[in-house]
Amino acid sequence: MTTYFARAIEEPVLEELRAADDAGRGTVAVTDEEGGAPLRCCLRRSAPGERIALVSYAPLRRWAAATGADPGAYDEQGPVFIHAEECGGPRGDGLPFTNAHRTLRRYSDEGRLLGGRLVEDDFEAALTNAFDDPEVALVHVRAVEYGCFLYEVRRNRQAVVSGG
Repeated sequence: MTTYFARAIEEPVLEELRAADDAGRGTVAVTDEEGGAPLRCCLRRSAPGERIALVSYAPLRRWAAATGADPGAYDEQGPVFIHAEECGGPRGDGLPFTNAHRTLRRYSDEGRLLGGRLVEDDFEAALTNAFDDPEVALVHVRAVEYGCFLYEVRRNRQAVVSGG
């Protein structure tokens, strides 16, 4: 079976988001009293007392700018939690946030949506199935509850967990 890697938001992008998010708003840091927020900078849940920020992030737009793709109407932005200060990124490999229902959205090299799938069990098999289509360049993993972007998985098998 192929091993896939979750791609956290990389540090240079996080630095930008900590100043102003992808909607152009300044970032407001808060102390997370309860913990449990899914952090996209280090791909883990926040701990009580950590300083975090909720920012607007446009993952497909940033990927398209780096690759020359044109996502057209599929260019969207949405809320993500990040640490308010540098956190050092993910501390492991593997696929986080897979213990609940998730949606996989498949995108082509051109940035066009090729389809989506609700995953209720066997997350890795569903991911493998998504990449069985040779047209799929990347997959966005999203939370079902709010539709929020969690992380990206690219076809490039050389990607590392701290990429973005």
